[in-house]
Amino acid sequence: MKTKYLLIAILVLVFITALVHILPLSIIPTTFLTLSRWVTLGFIAWYAYKRHNLSAAIFFFLILGVELGNDARENQEYIEQGLGITFKSVLYSFKISSDIFLRLIKTIIAPLLFATLVYGIAGHSNLKEVGRMGLKSIFYFEVVTTLALFIGLAAINISGAGFGVQLQAQDAQIERANKLLSQKQEHDVILDIFPENIAKSIAENQVLQVVVFSILFGIAVSLIKKEDKKKPILDFTSSLSEVMFKFTDLVMYAAPLAVGGAMAYSVASMGLGVLKNLLLLVLTLYVALVIFILFVIVPIGFLVKIPFKKFIAAITEPVSLAFATASSEAALPLAMENLEKMGIPRRIVAFVLPTGYSFNLDGTTLYLSLASVFVAQASGIDLTLGQQIGTCLILMLTSKGVAGVRGASFLILVSTVSSLGLDPQKAFAILAVDALMDMARTSVNVIGNCMATYVVAKWEGEV
Repeated sequence: MKTKYLLIAILVLVFITALVHILPLSIIPTTFLTLSRWVTLGFIAWYAYKRHNLSAAIFFFLILGVELGNDARENQEYIEQGLGITFKSVLYSFKISSDIFLRLIKTIIAPLLFATLVYGIAGHSNLKEVGRMGLKSIFYFEVVTTLALFIGLAAINISGAGFGVQLQAQDAQIERANKLLSQKQEHDVILDIFPENIAKSIAENQVLQVVVFSILFGIAVSLIKKEDKKKPILDFTSSLSEVMFKFTDLVMYAAPLAVGGAMAYSVASMGLGVLKNLLLLVLTLYVALVIFILFVIVPIGFLVKIPFKKFIAAITEPVSLAFATASSEAALPLAMENLEKMGIPRRIVAFVLPTGYSFNLDGTTLYLSLASVFVAQASGIDLTLGQQIGTCLILMLTSKGVAGVRGASFLILVSTVSSLGLDPQKAFAILAVDALMDMARTSVNVIGNCMATYVVAKWEGEV
C-alpha cells in the first residue's frame, strides 16, 4: 500500500476516534472505542517508523499526546487516589517538555534574524532593494489579511453559530481572562515597531523590533566604505547564521516530544467534552480557515506558479509544530531553513517571514472578525452589514503589530466587542475552546507567511 493511501486511512481513523469521544454515542461499546484508539496509534507508529522523518514523528506524538491527555483526564480520580499523584503534577509533566522546547526556540530567533538580515543586506542587497521588498510585503499583507477578515465575517453569518448560545464563562475562564486583562498595556502600533533597547526587545521576544534593529544595523554596515572594517562583521554574521541553523537542527530533535507534551497538556487540562457547547463555533472557524486556504492561498500559489509539492514539503514540519504548540515562534527557525532550501534567498526569507509574524496574521484576523460577530449573536444582537464592515475596519488596524503581546488576540477581541457596545465578559466563555482555535489559526498564520515569502521572492525575481 502506498504511504499516501495509508496516511489517508490513518486520518480517517483519527477523525472517527475523535468524533466518538466528543459526541454522546453510548451505543458503541467502550471496548471497541478503546481498541480503535490503540489500533489507530499502532498504524501511526508504523507509518512514522517507515517514513523515518521529523514530520511523521511529530504526527505520531501529536496523536499520542491527545490519547495520553484524554486518558489522564478520564482517570484523574485513580491517578490521585490510586497512585497518590496529584493531577497538577501530571499536567506539569506533560507541559515541561513543550516549555523547554519553546524556550530553546526563543534563544534561536534573535541571533538568527540578526545574522541573516545583516549579512543579507550588507553582503548582497542594496538600500533600494530593501525598500522595494518592504513596500511589496506591506501591500501583500494588507490585501490578504483584508480577505481573511471578510471570509471570517461571511462564515459566521452563514453558520449563525452564536444564535441561541448562552455564553456563560466558568470560574477558570473568568480567572484567566482577568489575568490577561490585568497584563494589558496600551500599545502604540507605530511606536512599538521601533526598539528602545535591543536587549529588552530580545528578552520580550519582540520579533518585529529585532527585525528593525537588524535592518538598520545591516544598512549601517553596508554604508561602510572600508572593506577591512566591513569584512569582519560580514564574516561573523555569515558564520553565526550557519551556526544558528545547525542549532535549530539540534533543537528539532526534541520537537516530537514537545508536540506530544503540548497536546497531552491541552487535552488533559481542557478535556474533549468542552467542545459540546461551542462546537459550532470551532467548526465554523476550521471550515473558514480551510476556505481561506483553498480560495485565497492556493489561487495565489497558482498565480505565482509555486511548486506546490516542494512548498507543502517545506511547510509540513513548521505547520505541525505551530498547530501542536499554538506558537508561531516554534515554527519560525525551521520555516526559514526549509524555505531557503526550497530556493528562496536567505535575505528575503529573513526579511519577509518575521515581518509577516506581525503584519500578516491571516488566521488570527479571520478568527477575530468571526469571534466578534459570534459574541454579538450570542448576546442576541443582529449586527447590520454596516456595523460588521465597521468592525472589520477596526480590526484592520488593531490586529497589526501586536503579535509579541501575550494573549494579544483575546485582548483585541475584548476591545472590539467593547467598541460594539457589548459586554466584554461575554467573550470570556470563548476561552474554554481558545486553545483548539489557537492551534488552527496559528497554523494558517504560518502557511500564509510562508506563501507571502515566496510571493515577494517571485516579485523580486529571486526564486
